[in-house]
Amino acid sequence: MEERKIVDIAQAVLAENDRMAAALRADFDRLGVFCLNVTSSPGAGKTALLERTLSDLAGEVPIGVVVGDLATDNDAARLRGKGARVVQVTTDGYCHLEANMVRAALDALGLDGLRLLIVENVGNLVCPATHDLGEHARVVLFSVTEGEDKPLKYPTLFKTADLVLVTKIDLAEAVEFRRDEALEAVRGVAPQANVLEVSAKTGLGLERWYEWLRRRLQPER
Repeated sequence: MEERKIVDIAQAVLAENDRMAAALRADFDRLGVFCLNVTSSPGAGKTALLERTLSDLAGEVPIGVVVGDLATDNDAARLRGKGARVVQVTTDGYCHLEANMVRAALDALGLDGLRLLIVENVGNLVCPATHDLGEHARVVLFSVTEGEDKPLKYPTLFKTADLVLVTKIDLAEAVEFRRDEALEAVRGVAPQANVLEVSAKTGLGLERWYEWLRRRLQPER
């Protein structure tokens, strides 16, 4: 009986999250803002990628960023001053962002004038898979230093991805990354996703990432 109660509560929580996420997406659509949910394990290079992205697209696309972390505002501090509006969400132990957290962050950030909203989720490949944040697309990163079988170990999140970014590709040779094996794993688990190989350090592949973004931005209204 207790197990059934736990399941019912979990379902109710997810249903409420989905309701709020749908409301967020409706607001984004009304304002012409494209929302991106960026997820990965810790250390895969989310913040480094966003630092480079904000710098390279500064003046081209008005961008806002919501940064989620268990503690500290270190990542948000790295992104400030790159030409985007940035707000930090500290989850105090939650292993993922939820739609209500994003809604609260937007009260501080504001959506007026934005074309692109990037939500940098908490570093975790499990919990974020089941929580819609109102995004229009989900980007999942995994780095060459994590091993080629990462998508096979965490298939649920990869199955929700619109784009998979293989990051730190400049280190591939040094860590003896087996590229073909990794790409086969991604395609086997997430055939729906586009796959790009990038390096925030050298810039390799970033123009293809920017073009992917540009194609998905909604027209200004």
